[in-house]
Amino acid sequence: MVTKLAAIIVLAAFLAGPAACEGASICFNGWMRLPTFNPRLCPRGPRVNRRQRGASPTGSGLSYGYYDNRRSTSYCPRAEGIVRGAVRDAVAANPGIGAGLIRLFFHDCFVRGCDASVLLTTTNSKNSDTEREGPPNKNSLRGFEVIDAAKAAIEAACPSRVSCADIVAFAARDASYFLSNHRINVPMPGGRYDGRESFANETDQLPGPFSNVTELQASFAAKGLTSDEMVTLSGAHTIGRARCLFFSSRFSEMDPAFAAKLRAQCNGNDNTNVNQDQVTPDVLDKQYYRNVIDRKVLFTSDAVLNSTETMTQVTENANRAGAWERKFERAMENMGKIGIKTRGDQGAEIRKVCSRVNN
Repeated sequence: MVTKLAAIIVLAAFLAGPAACEGASICFNGWMRLPTFNPRLCPRGPRVNRRQRGASPTGSGLSYGYYDNRRSTSYCPRAEGIVRGAVRDAVAANPGIGAGLIRLFFHDCFVRGCDASVLLTTTNSKNSDTEREGPPNKNSLRGFEVIDAAKAAIEAACPSRVSCADIVAFAARDASYFLSNHRINVPMPGGRYDGRESFANETDQLPGPFSNVTELQASFAAKGLTSDEMVTLSGAHTIGRARCLFFSSRFSEMDPAFAAKLRAQCNGNDNTNVNQDQVTPDVLDKQYYRNVIDRKVLFTSDAVLNSTETMTQVTENANRAGAWERKFERAMENMGKIGIKTRGDQGAEIRKVCSRVNN
């Protein structure tokens, strides 16, 4: 049923396209825009209260240099170096993979916590309709091959000691480092364990490209993150690419010259991918915030940051040298503490292969 619903959602989003503006119904937490309300796709009824603030992530059980402790059964001194080498080579070959690794980390942590559930293709309950099949993720997540290569090398060096969840976190840290030309160095502790379940329908917790500022704040608050951290982490949209499907309905709201350039690039095909930042597309920097101010961003969820509630942070990030980079480091570290599983937790393990649970 969930698979069919996901297919219907994607199809409906395609059909809605640019015409879905006035009176549109925004569903699946901002991931789909329909011309009119559809009770089958957007059921009205009791929902989780996303305005409620979750507990701030503490990261209890995590530590820096977790795999360097010789007295620990998790001792694997080469682990972080192996991940960094795999990410360095991947980003050098294709910077877009680095953007994908940062997004993979975000999409992992916002659903079931940072437990590598986003990597699973089958689960403990034999479910194959996993997070990878959810509408925000299907055919759009990237970087799995980098995670798998790092895991295989680590397993050869230190069998059953390093979790896939930590590899995802370290890979996002290292991608940020290389894409920022070494200006961003996220302090990322280790010690996460891997989860054993994953469900496509739970990906509705991910804030989508059609989300407004209240919905964005609520989605982040539900994970214990602040509005400022929401604005800070949105800056990752300075790298990567996006389908025209998710912004072609708002050309009239953009800077006219920027909109004309995008129209030409999309050329009427909503499946076309374009750079999210047209100025420094392969560099993780603060250009995103200048783009917000100048109305040169793609998504509704980007444009709404030009609001009274968030404009102070946007302006500071755009104008103060080094301010956003330091805030991004702290926010990434904090996000990496959401809903973690550690040694001894029920349903936690160190997977041998990241895409499937252990027998």
